[in-house]
Amino acid sequence: MKKIAVVLLLILLFVQPFPCISADFPFTFTDSTGAEITLSKQPSHVVSLVPTVTEMLLRLGVEDKIIGLTHHSVLPPESAGKNVIGGFFSPDVDRVAALGPDVIFYADLHRDKLEQFRGKMVLINLSSKTLTDSISHLRLLADVFDKKEAAGEIINEENRLLDLIDKKTEGITAENKQRVMRLMGRTSVMTPGEDSFQNEYIRAAGAIPPSFGKKGAVVPVTLAEWQEFDPQFLYGCGGDREILEFIDQPGWRDVKAVQNKNYYFFPCDLTCRAATHTGYFVAWLAASIYHDEFSNPEKQVLPEEIVERSPISLDLDYVKVAEIMKTDIRDFRNKSVRIEFNKPMTVISTLEGQRDNILQVGNHYFPPPAWGLDHIDGLEKFKSHNLNILGLSPESTSFLFTGADMDNLAIVKKSFKEMEVTALITAGVAGNAVRMAHDTGAYYEPDHLNKNTKPGTINIMVLSNMQLSPRAMTRAIISATEAKSAAMQDMDIRSSYSSTINPATGTGTDNVLVVEGSGIPIDASGGHTKMGELIARAVYNGVRKAVHMQNGFTEKRTIFQRLKERKTSVRKIGKNYGTPETALQLERLMLDPVYSSFVEAALSISDDYERNLVKDLTSFDGWCVWLAEQLAGKEVDQIIIEDESLPVVLRKAFGALISGLEAQDL
Repeated sequence: MKKIAVVLLLILLFVQPFPCISADFPFTFTDSTGAEITLSKQPSHVVSLVPTVTEMLLRLGVEDKIIGLTHHSVLPPESAGKNVIGGFFSPDVDRVAALGPDVIFYADLHRDKLEQFRGKMVLINLSSKTLTDSISHLRLLADVFDKKEAAGEIINEENRLLDLIDKKTEGITAENKQRVMRLMGRTSVMTPGEDSFQNEYIRAAGAIPPSFGKKGAVVPVTLAEWQEFDPQFLYGCGGDREILEFIDQPGWRDVKAVQNKNYYFFPCDLTCRAATHTGYFVAWLAASIYHDEFSNPEKQVLPEEIVERSPISLDLDYVKVAEIMKTDIRDFRNKSVRIEFNKPMTVISTLEGQRDNILQVGNHYFPPPAWGLDHIDGLEKFKSHNLNILGLSPESTSFLFTGADMDNLAIVKKSFKEMEVTALITAGVAGNAVRMAHDTGAYYEPDHLNKNTKPGTINIMVLSNMQLSPRAMTRAIISATEAKSAAMQDMDIRSSYSSTINPATGTGTDNVLVVEGSGIPIDASGGHTKMGELIARAVYNGVRKAVHMQNGFTEKRTIFQRLKERKTSVRKIGKNYGTPETALQLERLMLDPVYSSFVEAALSISDDYERNLVKDLTSFDGWCVWLAEQLAGKEVDQIIIEDESLPVVLRKAFGALISGLEAQDL
């Protein structure tokens, strides 16, 4: 009953209609501290120290108002290129002041740091401690920035998903409800307090959260509490994986979730925020907890059907229809790009090989809650079922399948004289990137004859206004693949499995589809040909664009993000090898291009050193000594970092910076 009450309350809040008129200024409201805030006009220069608020503002479409944010804000992709004023836990108030904002959004932990701004600019605290708070804050921001229509679209989608999950889990009996805990901590078990929105997520997903009588964002869990609750499903994000070693100890390992290795790690942007993806995360969480129930066709709630079609423009004379199709399949919203030809074509696909008499090609996205279905059905059954809902014949259709959202489809056209190439690309690289010839392939087909790997993560479709021969089509796959790898290298996308030393060459599930096309016959598409050049340029630009839209990554992302992708952080290094004050100084140092560029250079030198392309680090050692002494203003003894998880070049680089900072206090 408690779970039903939570979901009903959320739905009622979501569907509450917006007023029809925009906010009049002066506009007065109460923030999370109880302070009465009056805005004389709509803010035009906003600094957001709170990633939750930043996400709301960007999803509402007011990126032009944001002049500063923290390095914790990577998604939505509109955050790229904004001024970074530090981290959520330690923003640099001097940089905030230099930007001259008219409004600062802050959290409770920032209160003392911002006292100097009181009376000079408007300080607004919007702390979403509950899901109700997040809805109210989104509505408030929509009022302030006149974005009610955008907020309405977000809220309607969240409401649709919450209502769906409520219906899908309402039949689960009390004895079958799973006990679920959000796992936190590194060297001891922590979890959100029972008043946290994170436990509301668990209840909305139809499961049972812990109730230890403790309140707060993060609370400790004793061994006795752990064993008494006996979690059946554990989840976390990012660095929470480190706690797995701790809970493998005697006593801690004696709970069902650990015994069954039933733990899952989601993106931190979802688990740790009550922002604009509540329904999306609840659906993913519920499908992970109740995998068998959600995979059972007999327990589907929605009819399987096409719910929306949107045309896209492709200037090719053999294309009859090009569109984005949205469908409900197995209860979840799928999206496909479909291209129909006006005559049968030959296509070559890395998923299906060469196929003749094809009338339509496409790329089909199925969302995270449905990611396990292909493993249950097998590729052929999964593909046939999806194409049937789309109203397409498997005999005349060639599709790719992906977990990258079709909303983030990149379409890039390149031309030379009368020759044109169009590439349609989806890409996600945050959890599946690999460096071929280095990372281990764990899937051995003779041992898995009845299983299937997950469909593609970087999917590339290549169409030309020329007629490609079979040889040219096959060679086009190499040109596209080399361009994809070049884009990954130039963006410093890291392998998900060996990130500290290896950039990625692709992901483990990439696919390419090349269409024969029509027009002037072309028999070559290699690197020395114009066709090969156009394919490569279209794919290169398309991969970079798609990765940005899907993951928020650009080549200009902060050093904080690039270190995070190497499974470390400025804060972690500073705390481990200096004082807490040094860690804070080191993080602020990375806001200075002089020092952040030094570390960026160290990242490049490190990659080449690990490949034996740089053999002697004597000159780099000299740079480190010089930089440390510049920081300290005198000669210093170099600190040696002995962390084997860091490559030797990064150990030297951060050792130099910490040496200089530590010597300043002597």
